[in-house]
Amino acid sequence: MARIFRFDPKRRRGKKQGKSGGWGKAAWQMLPFLLLVALATIWIIYDMARDAAPADAPVVAARAGPGDTESALFGECSGPVRVTCVVDGDTFWYRGDKIRIADIDTPEIGSPQCPREAEMGRRASVRLQALLNQGPFTLAPNPDGRDQDVYGRKLRNVTRGGQSLGAILVSEGLSDVWPSTIDWCG
Repeated sequence: MARIFRFDPKRRRGKKQGKSGGWGKAAWQMLPFLLLVALATIWIIYDMARDAAPADAPVVAARAGPGDTESALFGECSGPVRVTCVVDGDTFWYRGDKIRIADIDTPEIGSPQCPREAEMGRRASVRLQALLNQGPFTLAPNPDGRDQDVYGRKLRNVTRGGQSLGAILVSEGLSDVWPSTIDWCG
C-alpha cells in the first residue's frame, strides 16, 4: 500500500515549539559562529591599529606650517582607478597625479627580493599613509631640477612645517636616502 505524503502547514514535527516560532534553537546553534565572527573582527581591528605605525614612531611628525596647503585622506591603492592613495613607501597618488618622493628610496613591495624586504616595504607604506594623513603638507619641486622620473611619476619632496616626511621615514629605518645603498635582504 502506497503512503501518500501531504504538506500540512499546521502540522508540527518533533517537540512543541514555544512562542519564539522555532527560531530560539537556531539562534543558540548559531551563537558559536557569531562569537567567532565577533572575535575575528576585533582581532582584525586590533591588528590594523597595531600596524598603523611603529611603536617608537612619533605621534605627530611636525606641525603644519603656513605654506602647507595640500591635504587629503589617503587610503591604500587598489584596483585600476587611483586618485588619492598610497602605492608604497615612496610613491602615492594625489588628486590624480602619481608622485614619487624624490629624496628617499624604500623597500619594494611589488617585487621584493626577500620576505624581509616585503615586510619593511609594507611597514614603510603604512607609515607613509599615516604621515600623509596627519595633516596639511607641501609638495616641493625636486631640488635636482628633474620634474619626472623614467616611469612618468612626478618627483617631489613632501614636507610638513619644513620637515621632510621622507627624512622621517629614513630616521625610523623604513627608508634610505636617494639613491639607496641599503640591501634590505642583508
